[in-house]
Parts: sequence; C-alpha cells; structure tokens
Amino acid sequence: MPELGKGKKLKNSQDFIVAVGAVFIVLLLIVPVPAVLLDFLMACNLLFALMMLLIVLYTPKVTDFSSFPTLLLVQTLFGLGLNVSSTRMILAQGTAFEGKMVRAFASFVVGAGGTEGLLIGFVIFIILILVQAFVITKGATRVAEVAARFTLDAMPMKQAAVEAEYNAGAITEEEARKRKMDVQREADFYGAMDGSSKFVSGNVKIGIAITVINLVVGLIFGMVLRNESFSEALSVYASLTVGDGLLSQLPSLLVSVATGIIVTRSASDNTLGTDIKIQFSRNAWVYFVGGGTMIFIGFMPGFPWYVLIPMGVMLIYLGYRMYTVQKKSFAKKVADEKEKQKGQQTGSAPDATTVTPPDPLSLELGYALIPLVDKEKGAELLERVTLIRREMAIELGLTVPRIRITDNMRLEPNEYTFKIKGVAAGTGRIKMGWYMCINSGGVTEEMPGEKTTEPAFGLPAVWVPESSRERAEQAGYAVVDPPTMIATHLTELIKRRADEILGRQEVQTMIDTLRKDYPAVVDEVMQNFKLGEIVKVLQGLLREQVSIRNMVVILETLADYGAITKKTDVLVERVRQSLGRQICLQYADPDRVLHVLTVNQGFLEKLLDSKNDTVDGPISMLDPVTHRKWISALSSAIASVRNMGYSFPIILCPESVRSLVKNSMERELPGVVVLSTAEITSDIKLESLGEINVE
Repeated sequence: MPELGKGKKLKNSQDFIVAVGAVFIVLLLIVPVPAVLLDFLMACNLLFALMMLLIVLYTPKVTDFSSFPTLLLVQTLFGLGLNVSSTRMILAQGTAFEGKMVRAFASFVVGAGGTEGLLIGFVIFIILILVQAFVITKGATRVAEVAARFTLDAMPMKQAAVEAEYNAGAITEEEARKRKMDVQREADFYGAMDGSSKFVSGNVKIGIAITVINLVVGLIFGMVLRNESFSEALSVYASLTVGDGLLSQLPSLLVSVATGIIVTRSASDNTLGTDIKIQFSRNAWVYFVGGGTMIFIGFMPGFPWYVLIPMGVMLIYLGYRMYTVQKKSFAKKVADEKEKQKGQQTGSAPDATTVTPPDPLSLELGYALIPLVDKEKGAELLERVTLIRREMAIELGLTVPRIRITDNMRLEPNEYTFKIKGVAAGTGRIKMGWYMCINSGGVTEEMPGEKTTEPAFGLPAVWVPESSRERAEQAGYAVVDPPTMIATHLTELIKRRADEILGRQEVQTMIDTLRKDYPAVVDEVMQNFKLGEIVKVLQGLLREQVSIRNMVVILETLADYGAITKKTDVLVERVRQSLGRQICLQYADPDRVLHVLTVNQGFLEKLLDSKNDTVDGPISMLDPVTHRKWISALSSAIASVRNMGYSFPIILCPESVRSLVKNSMERELPGVVVLSTAEITSDIKLESLGEINVE
C-alpha cells in the first residue's frame, strides 16, 4: 500500500506540473516577465525543441512517441508566448533592452553592426523563414494529410486481417487485442498529426508578422517617443528584431524538421540511424560507381581536385570493405547450407516420405548447460528427471513418458526449453556456478546480485555466487542450485499440463495392466465406453490436479453410471465424488479440517442460469460486467485467505454448479481449488473463512 500511494503521489505531481506549465504558457501572452527569466525560458524553448528532434530520431515506431502532436501544440504556444514577451520588452526598453539571449543572437548574425551587417542578418532571417514555410512545413503538412487519409482508410482492413488470423488460430486473443490497439493508435496518431501540422505553418506566418511589427513599431517608438535619429533607431530595433526573430524561429525550425521526419517514417522496428546504416550498406557497387564519378570530375579543369579525388578514393575504399564483408557472409551462408543438406542426407531414413512424430516430452538445453547431463561430471539433472517421473507416478498416478534431453544450438547458452509433443511448454535461464535465492516472503536482509524471477512459481529471486550462499540462507532466502531449479520447474509444468501428457496409448497401457487383477471391472467398462471417452474423464480429473492412481475406483464408477450417461462432465463429477476422501485429504490440514470459502446463493443462481452446454461440457456465459465483479470479489477473498496464513484457497459450492464455478475463473485464477459438497466425506470437518459476495 505505501508503494501504491507513492506511485499515485508521483503521478499527481506530474499532472500538477503539466497543469501549471499550461497555465504559465498562457500567462506569457499577457503578463510581462523580467529579462533574466526571459533568457532562461528562451533557453528552455531551444532545448525543448532540440530534445523533440532527438527523440524522433531515436524512436523506432511513430506510435512510440504518441504525445508528439500535443507537444507540438505546447511548443508552438510556448514559443509564441516568448515572442510576445520579448516584443513587449524590446518596445518598452529600446536601447536599454537587457535580454542576453536576443542580443547574443543579434550580435552573432549581424556582427559588428552597420548597414551591411543588418542587411546580412535580414537576408539570413528571410531565407530561414522561406525554407521553413515553403519547404519543410508545407511538405510535412502534405505528408501528414496523406498519411492520415491512407491510414484511416486502411484501418478496417488491418483490423479485419487481425481478426482473420485470430479466427484461424494463428494468434492468441491477447495478441489480437494488442495488434488491434496498435492499429487504432497508429490511426489516432496520424489523424492528430494532420491537425497539429497546421500549428507549424501558422507559427511561421505569425513569426513574419511579429518581425514586421517589431521593426516598424520600433522605428516609430524610437523616433517619435525617444527622439532618436532614423539611423540610430534602425540600428537598435533592426538588430534586436533580427536576434529575436532568429531565436524564435530556430526552435520552430527544429520542431518542423522533427515533424517532417516523424510523418515520413515508414513502418520499421529500427531507429532512423539503424535503417540508414542497413539500407546504405546493401550494395558495394554503389560506392564504386560513386567514387569513380567523383575522381573523374576531379580531373576536369577548374574543379577542386584536392576535395573531389580524396572523396572518390574514400568511397572506393568503403565499397571494397563492404564487398569483402558481403563476400565472406555469402560464402559462410553457402557453406552452412551445404552442411545442412549433408546432415539431412546422412541422418535421413531410407523412406524419405516417413514423418517422425515429436517426442512426447523433451528437454532442450543451451550448450552452457550440457555439463548438467554429462555423466563424467555427475549428471545431476539426469538423476533429478528420474525422480520426477517416479514422483508423478505416485502423486498423480500418471506414467510420465521418458523425457528426452538434447542440446539445441538455437537456444541461448544458459537457456532451456521443456516441450510437450514438440510444443514449448516452458522456458527458463540459469547461471552455471551460481545459486538462485528465492524470496518467499520471510527475507530479513536483501541480498545484492542479479535480480530475476523464479520460473516455476514466478517468485522474485536473485542470483548470487557460491561464496554468498550461506549468507543468503541466513537472510531467509530459499537457496537452490541450477539442477534443482530445472527439476522444480519441470515438476510444476508436468503437473499443470498432466492432461496434455495423458493420451490413448498411456491409458490403454494402464487398462492392460489392471486387466490382470481386475478383469471383471475392465471388461464391463470397455463394453460401455470407448477408449477415448475414458481418456476424456481421466484428463478432466488431471486438469484439476486429482490423482488417477486409484484406477479401480474410477473404472468402477464409470461402470456404475455407464448405462445412464456418457457425458464427460457428469462422469467426472461422479468420479470426483467417489474419490471424495482422497481429494479432501489432499487439501485438509493434519486435523482433517478443510478451510473453505462459500459463494453467495444469488450469484450461484445467476451462474446456473448462464449455463451453456457445449461439445466439451457446460460453460458459464456470464455477462462481462457480472464476470468482472465475480473475479474482483474472488480475488479480494483469496487475498484475505492468504493473509490469514492459508497457502491455497478452497471454494465450496453445491454439486450442480461446481464445474461452472471452476470454469468461470479458470482463465484468470487457474490455481483456485473448487470442491462440491457431495465430495466432502463424514470424517472431514469444515471451517468457513467467509462468503464471497458478488454485488
């Protein structure tokens, strides 16, 4: 809670600063400011414009700088406010004007003074205005308008393409939502830029008007009110006008350039500098031809050979270096392709049309982790994997297939990947020779080291060297070595994905083993059920971490209800009731007490009314508002239970809605245990921890 309050306070501070800044910019148009503050604000304006240009150059995608249109408006108003303030001060003070920034720009451009310096300053100022008005601003405005039009026109097609990929199963719902949001943000950005670019063109026009006002009104003030001669008034006010105009237009020019760059950027994941490097180094012959052309021009009479010839030689040298690198890269690519083809020919089966199925379970290691399975170095991980298979057989009744361990050069050196039937189920990274210190909540001293996240349970952790292991244990950390970390991760992945590992072949093996001692039960079940139907029931049990080791009870229950129903969800509930004592003891404390949460009866009736039967069983179809309220209330109740000291929450509900309650929370809160009242046996005591009220 203190961290949350601190983050909220910081956010409020940022918003407060922005609000004060906006009000201050408006006040600049009305309230006069002292010369020192004016110099400071003009320097800030110049820095602000420079930072916007640099951020644009280092931004990979235009939507990453989505605040640019708003900042463009703010910078324009800020510059105009400073221009008005400086004009007021120039007209009021005349020769006594104290603005150092304006005088510095005036002396830099005009020089020592005189008519010639004034004319040069005006020429530079006029050229700057013309370049900004007719080249940069006009072009950027046109590009922004076209980009906005085409982006808005293409938005429905882009969103339809994302929807098609999602319907085809190529992307997940979360990825589809993110990509749709990116399309919307891109359209919003270019739409905002189309309007914001008009501020830039308006700023140029008003800059010309302010310059004329400064000069004409300054001459009138000097000659009429201060009795100065025409030449003296012209020297003072023309010089200050040029300095003020350049100082106001330079930030505007930087922002105009940034506007032009950001609206002309094409879709790319790289910065502008990276794109230029890649695109200018694709073909070495461009540099050969360019260098030869420069050398040829250098030998022509009248041209500065000392500039052109060295430039041409440098281009040819760059082309040669680039050609050498490309040649080596191409040779390496050809060699790798030949090696790949050779390996495929050597390792291919006699029948080229045979497709080998992926291993049921496999563990792929980066090359730095190979010592963990090297028998000469102890092969610690091999022993742990054997123990995992034995543990799963005892705990879940699941015969885990052999886990094939291989090296994969495509992985990072310290990375490993666990795959189920060829599909990655989990990955992790470890540091050989280091220990992972897991913070499970009882840490008394924070250990220095490389921060990371424990892969099995997502707990915060830190890598420490072996020399700090004892200190970490004394500080309350759970210290594990790399083999233990991988083994723990594999154990949790197998538990969570046990239903995916169990297939028809594994179930057939289990049934064949039981047939020797329980032929009557097996024969009756196989007469009423297909093998696939039995597999569905067992997978439904494993999906909620219910052990299927007691196969005799499971098959007897199926035999009892086989003549009544073949619905998987109904059979799963009946089997759970038959295994009630086993399930209760799995979650009860040593005194056989279950600490449970109950659910408000009104919500259970809504949940039952939302029931929708599908091929895979009944699912809840709550409206989004009610579903959000349900998940919110459930999350709060779970947090309260854990604060009481109970590690896992248990929800108790009637038999008729147990599967619906589990289904309604499975995506957001997959680890919550849901039991039905029919599963509670007489020797199990219940203790209520509260009721979940969904308002």
